[in-house]
Amino acid sequence: MKRESNSKLKIIPLGGLEQIGMNITAFEYEDSIIVVDCGLAFPEDDMLGIDLVIPDITYLKDNIQKVKGFVITHGHEDHIGALSYVLKEMNLPIYATKLTMGIIENKLKEHNLLRCTRRKVVRHGQSINLGQFRIEFIKTNHSIADASALAIYSPAGIVVHTGDFKVDYTPVFGDAIDLQRFAEIGKKGVLALMSDSTNAERPGFTMSERTVGKTFDQIFAEHRNTRIIIATFASNVDRVQQIINSAYKYDRKVVVEGRSMVNIISTASELGYLNVPDKTLIEIDQLKNYPDEKTVLITTGSQGESMAALSRMAADIHKKVSIKPGDTVIFSSNPIPGNEKAVSRVINELSQKGADVIFQDAHVSGHACQEELKLIYSLVKPKYAIPVHGEYRHLKANAGIATALGIPKENVFILKSGEVLALDNQSAKVVDKVQTGAILVDGLGVGDVGNIVLRDRQHLAEDGILIVVLTLEKGTNQLLAGPDIVSRGFVYVRESEGLMEEARQVLSDALENCLRNNRNADWSRIKLVIRDTMNDFIWKRTKRRPMILPIIMDV
Repeated sequence: MKRESNSKLKIIPLGGLEQIGMNITAFEYEDSIIVVDCGLAFPEDDMLGIDLVIPDITYLKDNIQKVKGFVITHGHEDHIGALSYVLKEMNLPIYATKLTMGIIENKLKEHNLLRCTRRKVVRHGQSINLGQFRIEFIKTNHSIADASALAIYSPAGIVVHTGDFKVDYTPVFGDAIDLQRFAEIGKKGVLALMSDSTNAERPGFTMSERTVGKTFDQIFAEHRNTRIIIATFASNVDRVQQIINSAYKYDRKVVVEGRSMVNIISTASELGYLNVPDKTLIEIDQLKNYPDEKTVLITTGSQGESMAALSRMAADIHKKVSIKPGDTVIFSSNPIPGNEKAVSRVINELSQKGADVIFQDAHVSGHACQEELKLIYSLVKPKYAIPVHGEYRHLKANAGIATALGIPKENVFILKSGEVLALDNQSAKVVDKVQTGAILVDGLGVGDVGNIVLRDRQHLAEDGILIVVLTLEKGTNQLLAGPDIVSRGFVYVRESEGLMEEARQVLSDALENCLRNNRNADWSRIKLVIRDTMNDFIWKRTKRRPMILPIIMDV
C-alpha cells in the first residue's frame, strides 16, 4: 500500500441511512472502490403494487473500472437482497463467509447468475486484498450465524465497519464476538468507526439469544396439549435451532412452512449451521398422521406480510393448514417500524379463530444496545464516528453515545445517502453528493415504475377512473357514436344512472359545441375538452377528481 500518497479515503453511503434496510456503502481510494453490502428495502404503504426497493447504483456504474467487488457482512435481505438485481448490470466478485455465501448462492441460482458470478468464501480472521484495500473479516454475533464486522485497511487509515451486531457471550452456534480483535485493531489506531445504530436508543445490553431457548422450553411445558405454531424471521437460524431443540425435548415433530424458511433451513443444514435430530422434521403433508399436541409448525409471516404462510393461515386461505381453536401461536419477533398494523391485524384474525397468541418474551434483538455500543467505541477508539444502519433518530442516538465517550462533536458525522465523506488523519468533511435513490421492482420489471406511475396508481386508488369512448367520422370529425362513459372505482354505475346520464349529456353538448366551431379540431384538443368538461362537472356534483381517460376512434 502506498503510504506516501496524500489522497483521502472517500466513504459514500448509497443507501441504508434515514431508513431501515437497503444497506450499501462504497469505499473509494484513488483507483479502487469496494462495496460493503447490497441490500433491499421493503415497499412503503404508498408504493402501491411494488414488491421490492433496491438502491440506485448509478455511481458504481459510472466508475465500474474502479470497482473491485462486493464484501458482505451477513446474510439478511437488507444486506444481500439487491445483489441478484445489481449483478445483472455489473458482473463483480462477491466475498462473504460460508453461510452468507450459501444464502447468496440460492438467490443467484434463482436469477441464473450462479455460473457467471465469481465468489470467494472468507473465514473470520482472514483478509482479502482488493486494489488499494485490505479487508479483514472479524467474528461478531447477530440474529443470523456467520455475521462479520470488517476492518478496512487503506493507505489513509483503518475503518472498522461493525455490520449488524450485538455482543453475545453465549451464542447458540459458534463463538462469541471477537472483542480481543477489536481491541488489537484499536491499538493500531483507527481512523473511523461505522457502527450499527438500530438499537442505539435502548439503554443496557441486548439479551443473549439463548434466553429465548428457555422461554420456548417454558411455553412448550405449559402448552403440552395443543398444537404450537411459531412465526419468526426465515434467516434467524439460531432461533430455528432452539425451536427444534425444544420440540425434540418435548417429543414433537417439526414442520417448516414458507418458501424462504425452507430455503434457508435447507442451506443452513447442508452447511452444518443447524443440527436437526433424525426423524424430527416432517413434510407438511404428514401433519395429518400426528396428533396436534405432537407437532410444531415453524413459519414465515412474523411481520404480518400478506402473502406469508401465517397470514394465509389467519385468513383461511392456506391450502394445507387451518387455525383451530386452542392452537398456540407464538410471534418470535418484534414488528419492524411500519409493520405494526399488519402484525396487529394477523393477531386479531388468529384470536378470532380461537388461537392463543403469545407475542411477548419470545424474542430478543440481534442488535447492540447502548452499553454494547459503548464497549465497541471504547475498544476501537476511533478518531471519527460515522453512525450507520438506521433511521435519523437511531443515527442521532448513536452520535450522542460517541460524543459522550469523548469523541469531539466535529468528528461525528451523521451522513445522508449519497454524501461523499473524504477523510484522512488530518481532516474529514463532506465534499460532494452523488446520485442515489430507490429503484422499484414490480414483478419482473426493475426500474420501469417511477414516481409518475406511482402517482397515477395513487390517483386510481383514491378516486377511480372514468373512461370516455367516442367514434368520429374520418375527415369530417362528425360524431358517429358515443360518448359512452365507463366507470371503475368511481361510482357503482347501476346506482348512479342519473349522474352518468347527466354527465353524458353535458359531454355531448360540449363536444357538439367544440366540433361545430372547429371542424378540423385535432384529437389532442378534443381530449382536452373531454377532460375539462368532465372534471368540472364531476367536481361540482361529487367533489371528487377521478382520472379521466378519453378514447377516440375514427371510421
